Amino acid sequence: MDYLKSLVEVFSTNLETPPSSIQFIDAALSCTSPPFAPPYTDPNQICIIRRHLISLLQNYPSLRPSIDTFTHDDGTTANLLNANGELQVSSSTPAIPLTIWLHESYPFMAPIVLVSLNTSYPIYNNHPFVDSSGSISSFYLVNWKYPGCNLSDLVHNLIKIFSHNHPFYYSARSANSFHPSLASKREAVDRLSCTLHYDMTELLSKTHEEVEELSTLREQMVRRAIIAEISVDEHETERSELKERVKILTDEADKVSGWLRVNGQSSFSEHPIEDAFEASDENSKALLECIAADRATEDLIYSLDKVVEQGIVNLGTYLKQVRLLARDQFFGRAKLVKMGISLQWLD
Repeated sequence: MDYLKSLVEVFSTNLETPPSSIQFIDAALSCTSPPFAPPYTDPNQICIIRRHLISLLQNYPSLRPSIDTFTHDDGTTANLLNANGELQVSSSTPAIPLTIWLHESYPFMAPIVLVSLNTSYPIYNNHPFVDSSGSISSFYLVNWKYPGCNLSDLVHNLIKIFSHNHPFYYSARSANSFHPSLASKREAVDRLSCTLHYDMTELLSKTHEEVEELSTLREQMVRRAIIAEISVDEHETERSELKERVKILTDEADKVSGWLRVNGQSSFSEHPIEDAFEASDENSKALLECIAADRATEDLIYSLDKVVEQGIVNLGTYLKQVRLLARDQFFGRAKLVKMGISLQWLD
């Protein structure tokens, strides 16, 4: 039984006439009964397939929808929707019978396009787009990418390339033109024209990729330039700060040099250097002793903190010694207050 008739019987047993192409597509995509159910299950995928097929059939009425078992190269089979029919590229050349199979992953995978071998015309040897098995491999199919590609544009592309390089070897005795032989100038011109066309397309594609790479490189260079500018600004700020610091230190050095010039070496010879560290009166002597004792106490407490952290002295001994030192420090500072000396000397 014809497959289309079987599909119609599955969906509507009361249908007396074959459904239209759109009805067939809707019925096929909604079929869930094995073994006729197609592998398209995603609702978005089904919607895209329906839209693409309807657009294809409207633009090329010579094609008709069908569903049949397709065998992949690895031996697996699937019920795939397809559009088949004869494609007329010109009035002076034979029609090209072809079948466009919709892959299970369509539209993200390119369709599989085959030229029928059951014709009176053999496929042209060494054809640039059709191999001896009838499989079509054009630049459009090889670079298929959704959503930029669809079935209607694919067929339009096939008509364009087959008008330059027809897949069949034929004799056009009744026509004004004839298909070239392997040695003819016409074949050489056709092949050169087709090669130049796709070389130009490939060159444009590579140029576009290079432009994108250069754009990316430009963005990286801009970012690096911004980072470099920020770094330069930071270095300029640091340089200005260092110059200001040098100026301050130079001024201080000038002051010291001026003081030395005024006082001269004789000032140091009159008073021994040791006298600069001796107190001139009792209050000064008491102040020096208290300050020295206070500083020594601070240093000792700090050292005790370190040995406690290192575990050399236990906490009890530490607290006892700190309490004694704090007591002595308190009495030392009280003595300064009693002498009328401000505790600011200890800061």
